[in-house]
Amino acid sequence: MMAAVTTILSIQSSVAYGHVGNSAATFPLMRMGVEVWPVLTVHFSNHTGYPGWRGPLLRAEDVAEVIRGIDERGVLDRCDAVLSGYQGGADVGAVILDAVDLVRSRNPAALYCCDPVLGDVGRGVYVRDGIPELMRDRVVPAAQLITPNQFELELLTGLGTSTLPEVLAAAAAARALGPDIVLVTSVVHTEAAPGTIAMVAVSGEGAWQVTTPLLPRTFTGAGDLTAATFLASYLRTRDVAASVARTAAVVHGVLDVTVRSGQAELQLVAGQDEIAAPSRTFEATRLR
Repeated sequence: MMAAVTTILSIQSSVAYGHVGNSAATFPLMRMGVEVWPVLTVHFSNHTGYPGWRGPLLRAEDVAEVIRGIDERGVLDRCDAVLSGYQGGADVGAVILDAVDLVRSRNPAALYCCDPVLGDVGRGVYVRDGIPELMRDRVVPAAQLITPNQFELELLTGLGTSTLPEVLAAAAAARALGPDIVLVTSVVHTEAAPGTIAMVAVSGEGAWQVTTPLLPRTFTGAGDLTAATFLASYLRTRDVAASVARTAAVVHGVLDVTVRSGQAELQLVAGQDEIAAPSRTFEATRLR
């Protein structure tokens, strides 16, 4: 008998050139053997880190119509999880929350993984006014898994994270908002070895850290790849430690291929073997 295929409803932005949002998540998920139903919130020529871009920001009602059409196919009971990233406005955030409720009504076991995109070190907050409060008060409490970077964790909780104990305390505060699992990405703390960067995962069962070499540049879309990879791995294993270790291996592998290519955008096709079977393994160290 054929095993059931993991299916994710991914509600995110999309770009024609480059890889962010659904353009960073869909291909890697499919390369991992996951069925993806991508729903677009924007369709831009390129990500907004460039001096200019073109294309539409989809209306919230249009996003809702696409989700309604999927439901009319009678397939949402096969959906294992909802994945969301950048939310351009409160109206789109409300549609995503409605979609989560709809999927759960069709499949009560479905999970919601939210990448609470708010900003980053060096850039500060780059979302519209009101979005941080929406994330903290409504979106994050609805999720079982969240994947903030270190800057976003501080913004959500109001706590500093310069030391590893502070990262753990802030992750615990984020869990107190509602999620069971918090994966903190792009972590740099005072106890870390020079030239390294970490992911820290915290759940009700414990906390783990995975440290990888720090690569010599920043990467737009890496957070979207991270959230998708972690969700896919966790859906299959239900093992936080194994999932964060594999996620670190996949993401580091793709980013290393990207650096060696000399290209600005994530090299997902060139790095697809790293997505399917990472060439390096990293150990998840238990912290508590």
